[in-house]
Amino acid sequence: QVQLVESGGGLVQAGGSARLSCADSGGTLSNYNVGWFRQAPATERQFVAAIRRSGGRTYYANSMKGRFTISRDNTKNTVFLQMNSLRFEDTAVYYCAAAPDRSDFSGYYYRQRGYDYWGQGTQVTVSS
Repeated sequence: QVQLVESGGGLVQAGGSARLSCADSGGTLSNYNVGWFRQAPATERQFVAAIRRSGGRTYYANSMKGRFTISRDNTKNTVFLQMNSLRFEDTAVYYCAAAPDRSDFSGYYYRQRGYDYWGQGTQVTVSS
């Protein structure tokens, strides 16, 4: 069973960087595509980035391109989200999620319902 745990959140100054990690205590994350989503107070959860099982294909929300980088280390069953040039509006709870490695993933990587497993989230607060 996939059990996701996010870490790396905290308080960051605007313009700074943070690196989030998503680990699977069940040891099977390497079999899944993984996405990052975020949710700010009083807003809907939104897509941030996703990565295919092999790591060979990544996807980003337009507002994150060039600032955020998703990567993975399948030997450690961990997915990372490197966030640079952080802005106040990046303040949110960040969630990682795992989706089965289906060939049509490119058609729904941004949809929450495409993911079967979710972590509890980690808070990132960007101070202005």
